[in-house]
Amino acid sequence: MKKSLLLTLNILTALIISAQTFTSTVVTSIPDAGPVMSIPIVVSGLTPTTIDTIFGIETVCFDITHTYTADLHIWLQAPDGTIAALSEGNGGGGHNYTATCLNQSAATSVVIGSAPFTGTYRPQEFIGAFNNGQVGNGTWTLLVQDQWAIDTGTVNNWSITFGNAPAHPFLFTSSNLPIVKVNTNGQSIVDYPNILAHMGIIDNGAGIRNYVNDTFNTYNNKIAIQLRGSSSLGFPQKSYGLTTLDINAVIKDTIVMGMPAQSDWILYAPYDDKTCMRNVLAYDIANQTGHYASRTRFCELIIDDQYKGIYVMMEKVKRDSNRVSVARLLPTSISGDDLTGGYIIKIDRDDGAGSYWTSNFLSNTAQPINFVYVYPNFTTMPPIQKTYIQHFVDSFEVALNGPNFADPLLGYRKYMSTGSFIDYFILTELSKNVDGYRLSTFLHKDKNSKGGKLKAGPAWDYNLAFWNADYCNASLDTGWIYEQNNICSSGWQSTFWWEKLLHDQTYTYELKCRWLELRQSVLSITRLNNYIDSIALVLDESQQRHFQVWPIIGTYTWPNPSPIPTSYAGEISAMKTWIYNRITWMDANMPGNCNTAITENTLSASSINIYPNPFTSNFHLNFYLPNHEQLKIEITDVLGKTITIIDQKEFREGENNLELMLGDEVTPGIYFLKINTTSGTIVKKLTKTE
Repeated sequence: MKKSLLLTLNILTALIISAQTFTSTVVTSIPDAGPVMSIPIVVSGLTPTTIDTIFGIETVCFDITHTYTADLHIWLQAPDGTIAALSEGNGGGGHNYTATCLNQSAATSVVIGSAPFTGTYRPQEFIGAFNNGQVGNGTWTLLVQDQWAIDTGTVNNWSITFGNAPAHPFLFTSSNLPIVKVNTNGQSIVDYPNILAHMGIIDNGAGIRNYVNDTFNTYNNKIAIQLRGSSSLGFPQKSYGLTTLDINAVIKDTIVMGMPAQSDWILYAPYDDKTCMRNVLAYDIANQTGHYASRTRFCELIIDDQYKGIYVMMEKVKRDSNRVSVARLLPTSISGDDLTGGYIIKIDRDDGAGSYWTSNFLSNTAQPINFVYVYPNFTTMPPIQKTYIQHFVDSFEVALNGPNFADPLLGYRKYMSTGSFIDYFILTELSKNVDGYRLSTFLHKDKNSKGGKLKAGPAWDYNLAFWNADYCNASLDTGWIYEQNNICSSGWQSTFWWEKLLHDQTYTYELKCRWLELRQSVLSITRLNNYIDSIALVLDESQQRHFQVWPIIGTYTWPNPSPIPTSYAGEISAMKTWIYNRITWMDANMPGNCNTAITENTLSASSINIYPNPFTSNFHLNFYLPNHEQLKIEITDVLGKTITIIDQKEFREGENNLELMLGDEVTPGIYFLKINTTSGTIVKKLTKTE
């Protein structure tokens, strides 16, 4: 009996002894928008010395005095260099971490907690990553940084506790999505400058599962990587910009996940979009209507062995034959046709002195509207090129604002591609993108010898669209977002263009006809719902992991509208319902009269006739061209896959007739005939029967 009691006491003593806490009471100032502050603790005499899933880190505690906790980023660094985020950008405008502890088994994540943080929370990342078999003795460091201006504070103390109930790492072994792994070699990724890292991608192909320990097979080389974004920099899940490099760290164009070779890419974090698909949906619509928008691939991301959730690998907006296909401008392109293009600009926040010019036409709140140079880069752009594109856009604005604005020779059409502007308007209004027209609004212009008119696009930054913003009436399925200058009296404003264009009867005729065309094809409710459901099915597995790491389902994250769905399926359903209601309202309120006969300078939808339709194998395509024009004609299925390119050549002025055939190898069903013109894309629905 005594031996048994002694054994029990020895076990209890061992358990009590095993909980070992180490503390730093060094008070450290946190500079305003300053460098990362390091507060070390030297751990020694740890028993046992190895930390793993049996004995290891249980809890990290700290006391920090700081107003506006969302400014703070707090990490823990282990002796072996492993870093994990304890809390990044959380708590909004609240103040202080007061006796705050982070433990993996806590009921509430710090991500959805509110300041002042008091008590115990789950850390932002899994601190079980530290319990990786390393020796626990050594220097452990709390890293703290204030990343925004105005507020300062102090770290008053912090501690780390090891014990027999250690945190476990996040279990991620395989995925139906490609897996991207980034190794920073212990460096922090910052918004400037780039750091040198390694990236590997595991993508075994459609229908083949990808395992974390598989060999990298679509990319395995160095990258330069940095944080990217503006307001999104404050989100716990970060987006990244990256450049592919060769083994010698020299920039190298590379095919990534099957997308055309380039060197500049974006790993977009859909943190504020709980469907994870709003950008992908918007870019698909843009592509299906005949305009370039970024190609995208869903993936799951690991950085330094930490699982980061669902990401979207996407193309950065860049001049390239496979991206924004305008002519190359060299520093020597300073006269004649060479000077006239190509240019890429955007309406957005400026990128610093010399990066932009300001419109001469202010909004109704006198808020300046910036035109930012994108291509060529403003730092290497000759002054004459800056002057040229500025003068061209100024001339367009003067013409659009003038008394003869609707005149086809003297007005805005001399400078503007109406088809691209109409399609941009439709996408921005359909999605009711709260940033549309005023931020991330790209425009481009090719050489005069290649058309030379200002085109809207590519579409960019739709994460706050499709019912995902609770301000400026963006969550309402009624009303026009181009009128937001009258709704949002402060902040970034829209140009006058979009409202003024609607005063031109010819423009509204084209707009209404285009809307009716797209409603029968790309923007049919059935097609949109099928596309959304297909993405949701692909993400059904990974979203469960994503929202385990980012536990925000059912919780408000800026700027989600209410009511907030309580499940991923609910998020998908709510977005689909909103889109249906939005399209219904636009059907009833789209300006213009498509039945009005108006003379056009290019191919019009009303001049196209397809017969018979439905058809079995052969059908006729008849159309009238007011001028000779180069057209690309193709047929796609309901998901946008090209079935055949019928023709790509110069067609004569007047009536054109083609007899076309879809043979027995093409199954019966719904297809779309797309005619790409110099001013946009016209889409017609085809029905193939048995």
